[in-house]
Amino acid sequence: MIMASILDAGVSLEELRAELTKLALPGWTLVAREVMKGDFRATKVDVEIDGRAHRQHRSLRDILDILERSTLGTSVRERATRIFTRLADAEARVHGTDRDAVQFHDVGAVDAIVDVTGGVVALDLAGVQAVHVSALPVGGGTVGGPHGRIPVPAPGTVELLRGFPVVDTGMKAELVTPTGAAILTTLAASAGRMPAMTVETVGYGAGTMDLPGTPNVLRCFLGQTADSAVTDETVLQVETTIDDMSPQLYETLIERVFEAGALDVFLQPVIMKRARPGVVVTALCAPERVGDLSRALFEESTTIGVRWSEWRRARLQREMVEVTTAYGTIPFKVSRLGGRIVTVTPEFADVARIAREKSLPVREVLDQARADGRRLLDP
Repeated sequence: MIMASILDAGVSLEELRAELTKLALPGWTLVAREVMKGDFRATKVDVEIDGRAHRQHRSLRDILDILERSTLGTSVRERATRIFTRLADAEARVHGTDRDAVQFHDVGAVDAIVDVTGGVVALDLAGVQAVHVSALPVGGGTVGGPHGRIPVPAPGTVELLRGFPVVDTGMKAELVTPTGAAILTTLAASAGRMPAMTVETVGYGAGTMDLPGTPNVLRCFLGQTADSAVTDETVLQVETTIDDMSPQLYETLIERVFEAGALDVFLQPVIMKRARPGVVVTALCAPERVGDLSRALFEESTTIGVRWSEWRRARLQREMVEVTTAYGTIPFKVSRLGGRIVTVTPEFADVARIAREKSLPVREVLDQARADGRRLLDP
């Protein structure tokens, strides 16, 4: 439905198909058609599979390998990776295991991989800089699955929706699936109120079910926010102070907090009571991710308390682009102010990798990459 709504809003089906072939997954076809849901028209998208794409269970590692081997753009691979990783973490919590042991059932099938990745690709083709989502209708009743009949919303969906605004419409049906929850809660810059914006186009994506008295459609607004030069958003600053943890564990802690959805993480040394040296761990996150970050801090550190506060921040529009430099293709983070390029920053990990491969000083490759990026992107 996410992919369908964006196609209905104007993204080219042929461009979407062309991008998704970069997954190098055989045996599927993307089909779009206009349907009626109640008294309203909408676009219905199906990922049809043939004998080459038999259903199978895949682990998170299997799916991430598919994404890493693909030739999709860097930003698309990164966002799809975050979605599948969050989905694995949610299922791991539900089943009392770890993400690497989770075996995806329906999500591991070719059609589901194309469906989730297709939503990310469609947003990229639409040039979307930020996703804003309303409160999600969770539905009710029960639904059948690989683990028998389970309550709606499904346990995995509930984990993904922690900290996210929801609403009960009284409908006894599954209105938000685990994959839908993973996509929306991972990519959303804000949730609840619609931001002030100039609406340029509207798309309607149709679901499969026919709901009594309610058209089963997802509506997508595409447009420009009131100030397209700078994004004004709310973030939470999550903190804890630690004075009894081995320094070796902070590396793992930082990695885990980033995986839980942190936008940034930093450490500050402090002197605590009884003159004990301590460390303040600070992370920034979207409001709906505070539960995930708190859990990561409790599980990966010795803290017994976490605090957070709300902050407003402004940030420039940014995007990831790949640039062919004198030393090869490097991903760049490009930020703009009112359409004017302000910064052009090569990804340092790729710069360091190229420097190692070519036995060159990192500084030399970095300086050349910056110069090439500025020359090509901001002529």
